[in-house]
Amino acid sequence: MNSTLKMKKFTYIFAGLTAIILASSCSDYNRVLKSDDYGDKFDMANYLYDSVATSSSKVRSIALYEQIYQRTPKQGEGELAYFRIGKAYYEGGDYYMAGYYLSQFPQRFPFSPKAEESTFLSAMCSVNNSPDWSLDQLETEVAINNLQQFVNRYPNSTLIDSCNNIIDGLRFKLETKAFESVRLYSKTERFMAAESSAMTFMEDYPMSEFKEEVHYLLVLNSYYLAKNSIEKKKKARIEQTIERYSTFVAAFPDSKYVRTLASYDDVMRKDLKEY
Repeated sequence: MNSTLKMKKFTYIFAGLTAIILASSCSDYNRVLKSDDYGDKFDMANYLYDSVATSSSKVRSIALYEQIYQRTPKQGEGELAYFRIGKAYYEGGDYYMAGYYLSQFPQRFPFSPKAEESTFLSAMCSVNNSPDWSLDQLETEVAINNLQQFVNRYPNSTLIDSCNNIIDGLRFKLETKAFESVRLYSKTERFMAAESSAMTFMEDYPMSEFKEEVHYLLVLNSYYLAKNSIEKKKKARIEQTIERYSTFVAAFPDSKYVRTLASYDDVMRKDLKEY
């Protein structure tokens, strides 16, 4: 028998043995799941969670842990079961279900040594559910709030630095969303919306890396809003644009936008003389 045939034979044998083991494992799992022996259920759940230690096996442990918790909700086995249900969902990537169990755990077991980890992981569920900056950011705001609550509740935790770094990243996502909104309003010539959103941005993010460009967009859209205003509002908006330009130049004297805005300032000052 040549080596190729031997390898094929070995592969078939290995595949057959694997199938037998999996079938046996599934059979044992279903038997234990349906049995009334809660000792077996707890052993099987712990085996799937600890010994196999894959996300899929942890997810399979959930059904067993749910039965254990329902039978002994106030005992040690119930406490461990409830915590591991949440963590199994977390490691399986179901962050909504994980968030529910992990957020409930400290309320059901306030004195548990696992309460801190559960609270942190609950906040991390919101972090994982936070979408790209271009989408609605409600979940991002929830994540920031949950992480801040963790920091306030466990100020001496070793996870504080991690929380602060994650919060900074989430806030930058909100900042990027707000910045892109200003740019979009400006690009689509919605001058009043661009002006308003730019002012809000500068109030909310005074130290932003985008502050120069946002300030530029504020002056730019203020100029176009003044030029397109009805007569009774024109003078006030021209004066406001001139003032904003002066503030911009004082804050960013070396900006690449100064020359462009200077030409608009000249136009505004000439228009102002008409009044």
